[in-house]
Amino acid sequence: MHRYIPHTEEEIKQMLEEIGVKSIDDLFVDVPKTIDGYNIPEGKDEFTVAKLVGALAKENVSFEPENVFMGAGIYYHYIPTVVKHLASNPNFVTAYTPYQAEVSQGTLQMLFEYQTMMCELTGMEVANSSMYDGASAFAESLLMATRITGKTKMLVARTINPEYRTVAKTYTKPLDIKIEEIGYDDTGKIDINALKEKLSEEVAAVAVAYPNFFGIVEDLKSIRETIPQNVVFIVVAEPVSLALLEAPGKFGADIVVGEGQSLGVTPNLGGPGIGFFTTLEKHVRKMPGRLIGETKDIEGKKGYVMILQTREQHIRREKATSNICSNQAYIALINAIYLSTMGPQGLKEVAYRSYNNAHVLAKKLEEKGIKRIFTGEFFNEFVVRVPESYRTKWHEMAKDGILGPIPIDRVYKELGPSALVCSTEVNTKESIERLVEVMSK
Repeated sequence: MHRYIPHTEEEIKQMLEEIGVKSIDDLFVDVPKTIDGYNIPEGKDEFTVAKLVGALAKENVSFEPENVFMGAGIYYHYIPTVVKHLASNPNFVTAYTPYQAEVSQGTLQMLFEYQTMMCELTGMEVANSSMYDGASAFAESLLMATRITGKTKMLVARTINPEYRTVAKTYTKPLDIKIEEIGYDDTGKIDINALKEKLSEEVAAVAVAYPNFFGIVEDLKSIRETIPQNVVFIVVAEPVSLALLEAPGKFGADIVVGEGQSLGVTPNLGGPGIGFFTTLEKHVRKMPGRLIGETKDIEGKKGYVMILQTREQHIRREKATSNICSNQAYIALINAIYLSTMGPQGLKEVAYRSYNNAHVLAKKLEEKGIKRIFTGEFFNEFVVRVPESYRTKWHEMAKDGILGPIPIDRVYKELGPSALVCSTEVNTKESIERLVEVMSK
C-alpha cells in the first residue's frame, strides 16, 4: 500500500513559477485579514482536551422541556425513545446522497415514505425529499410562484414568521421579485380588505401562515375565495397543528411549506431543522429539490429511484428550478420514524394536548390580568400584553430555569410591549402554574 502524495515539492515549485508567485502563502494575500494574533495554544493530550471541552460545554444553559414556553417556529415535543434508537442505525447515519439507486434502496425508500407522509399531512399531491429549513423552503416557494406565473409581485402576510420573511427578501432581491406585506386585523388574521386592495394582474402569489406567527388559525377558505385562481396560494404550515386542523390542500393551496423540526427533532442551539415542500402534481416540474419515486426493475420487483432532480448539477443551468443541492435526508428519516411511531391518532393526541395546555395557560394568565391581544382562535401559541419591564423579567426567568414567552415588540412595534406564549404537550400543570405565578408578579 502506497501513501498518496498529491504533489511533490518540485511540482509545487514549478506551478508557482508558472503563475508568477514565490510561495503558496502568496496565493492568499488578497484575502482580508480579519483576525490578528490567533493565540492558539499548543497541542494537548486527549484527556486534557476532553476535560477542557467538557468544562466549556457546562457553560451552556439548558432548560427542562416542561419549563419551555417559547415557540416562534421551534417547538419542544416529547420524542419517543424508539425514534432516536432507530435513527442511530449506522446504515442511516453514514448514508450518502443516493445517486446509485442499486446500492441506496434503503435511503430511497425512506425518503419516498417521508414524501408520502408529508403529502398526507398537508393534503397535497407531491412532496420533495426535504429542503434546508422552513425559511428557505418558504423563500423557494416564492421563486416557484414566479416560474409558474411568469410574474414577480408577491403579497406576503406580515403574520408569517419574521425570520422567514427576512430570508425571503434576501433570496428574491437579486431576481427583482417584489414583496408587498399585508397587515392583520383585530383577530390576528390577515386583513382581507387590505389583501383585496393589493390584488392586481401583476400578482404572482399570496402567502399566509397556518397557524400564523401569532398562533392564530387563518381562514384559508376565505383567502382562497378572495384571490383569483391564477394567483398561486402559498401556505406556510406548522406540521403538528395539521393533525387537528383541516389540511391546506383541502382549501385550494397550490404550495404548502414549513419547518419539520417539531416532528421528532430536539431543539439544539439553532438547529438542525428541515424544510418540507409540497405542491400539486401539475406544478411538479417547477418544484425545487429532488423527488423520489417508486418503480419496478426489469424483473418486475419494486424499487425506488430519484425521478426528478431539476437542479444545476444535473441539467442545463437555464432549465434548473433552483441551485439547491442540499436536502436534509437524515432529518427526513427522523421525521418519518416519528410520524410512523405516533401514527395519525398519536399525532392528533400531541396536537390536542398542545392546544389544550395553551388554552388553559391563556385562561390562567387572563385571570391574573395578562390578556390576549388578538381575538382569533389559536392553536398552541398566543400573544399577550406585558409590562414595559417584561424584557428584564424574561432574562430573570431564564436564570431561574424558565424559558419564558418571547418578547415580539421589537419586530411588531405597533403592538407595544407584548410576548408570544407557547405551550406543547410537554408542559405540566405545575410548570404552567409556575409560569403564571412568575409572570403575574
